[in-house]
Amino acid sequence: MAITIQSNLSRRRFLGTAATGALTLAAGGLALPGYSRAASRPQMPSGLQSGDIGADRGVMWARADRPSRCFIEWSTTESFKDAHRLPALDALPETDGAVKILAEGLPADQDIFWRAVLADLSDVNAVSEPMVGHFRTAPTQKRDISFVWSGDTAGQGWGIDESRGGMTIYSTMLKHRPDFFIHSGDTIYADGVIKEEVDLPDGTKWKNIVTPAKSKVAETLEEFRGQYLYNLMDANLRAFNAEVPMLAQWDDHEVTNNWSDSKVLGDAYTQKSIRALSANAARAFHEMMPIAITPQEPQRVYRKVAYGPLLDVFFLDMRTYRGPNGANLEAEEGPVSAFLGPVQLAWLKRELKASRATWKVIAADMPLSLVVWDDFKNRKGFEAVANSENGQPLGRELEFAALLKFIKDEKIANTVWLTADVHYTAAHYYNPEKAAFQDFEPFWEFVSGPLHSGTFGPNDLDMTFGPELRYVKAPSAEQGQNLSPAAGLQFFGHVKIDAASEVMTVTLRDAADAALWSTDLQPRKA
Repeated sequence: MAITIQSNLSRRRFLGTAATGALTLAAGGLALPGYSRAASRPQMPSGLQSGDIGADRGVMWARADRPSRCFIEWSTTESFKDAHRLPALDALPETDGAVKILAEGLPADQDIFWRAVLADLSDVNAVSEPMVGHFRTAPTQKRDISFVWSGDTAGQGWGIDESRGGMTIYSTMLKHRPDFFIHSGDTIYADGVIKEEVDLPDGTKWKNIVTPAKSKVAETLEEFRGQYLYNLMDANLRAFNAEVPMLAQWDDHEVTNNWSDSKVLGDAYTQKSIRALSANAARAFHEMMPIAITPQEPQRVYRKVAYGPLLDVFFLDMRTYRGPNGANLEAEEGPVSAFLGPVQLAWLKRELKASRATWKVIAADMPLSLVVWDDFKNRKGFEAVANSENGQPLGRELEFAALLKFIKDEKIANTVWLTADVHYTAAHYYNPEKAAFQDFEPFWEFVSGPLHSGTFGPNDLDMTFGPELRYVKAPSAEQGQNLSPAAGLQFFGHVKIDAASEVMTVTLRDAADAALWSTDLQPRKA
């Protein structure tokens, strides 16, 4: 089956909606008339997504509302002159209609306009209108780079309130026209039940859209998929996804709060096997996110995304390979103290050493030195790296002490850590002179979030690696915890790298796009 799409509409008129045009399918030499009646056409209700872009590639994702064949083509012009067709994809119930493809052979440092069309598998005359997306491939030469990062979408019962504009922070980030977006984890809240209404302190009500999937904790594959589809109901997010490639990682709420293989599931779950739960969650994550598949480990999340001579981004998975949450006081590395795990840690060291990019951004789904309790109420057990001892490395800190020493010994310059998870924004400067463990070079860690969830914090800092708090914005004691998005304490970070000077400028921003704090990082020669 071959497909040809003809349209003179610009990308801006297509964006976020189905566009009009003329389409002809040819099958076995039979020419069929244009579009079928609108009511019978396949639809793409979740919009389009792109991700894991490189100099010659990018992932393209779409989802059909019925069994369909998906045709995708790309061009370097909005008119789709000289469009390039990709192999057709079958959107089937086995993936809830979601399909994605890694398009290779793309030109470097180019705007790529791509569009998807669906043909109903049971009715060749039922053909969707095309939907258009856009991204820019990575450069091979120096140029200015701009990207944003944050985490935590639709958590703590704060869903889509259309009367308040929905998830407006995505529209705020889109105004910056970033080259890409790093979603630092908690892309969904699979354990977060959403109610229709929540009373706010000012006397108003937060009114959520509610779906069956968001009315209980996710356990089945269908319920996990429904968590992603809920977020994609938001018009702000769909418009953002159509224009900005997402580089996604996961954390705990893609499965359940503070999960590891030793997690004991509570009364809310009829499924009592954490491994069965995480298996469904992992499949849904990889189906519904525009993440490239790693052939050696198809559900791998950790990976490197190269973005030209100025930037490499190293995505960590601080969830899949960890040991149990516990006292975090082991004196030697082993299965209990593991956080990244030996295979991922060896990969990260190898890739950092091999990198020739000026800046090496380490995208972590959890912060290094913020104390995150497993049992917050009783201050018991630890969910993140820090163990609140403020002394020499123990437990999970051992992996990171070894990593930081390796970075110093191998003279790997210009590492910057970006993270989210704690639902506030902060800037940490790691100073070995202030640290209990001092065998490392100074570096920065920037925290930003949530995107559209409850606001919490601030957390205590563990001084093992000498973090200095240079900036923080979190709820005050008077405001309390779990503030709704209406309170305005939703945050993202914006990074710019200047091609001429190679200076990295990091700015912490809120949902209203106010620049809260900024710093210029000068590149250091190795």
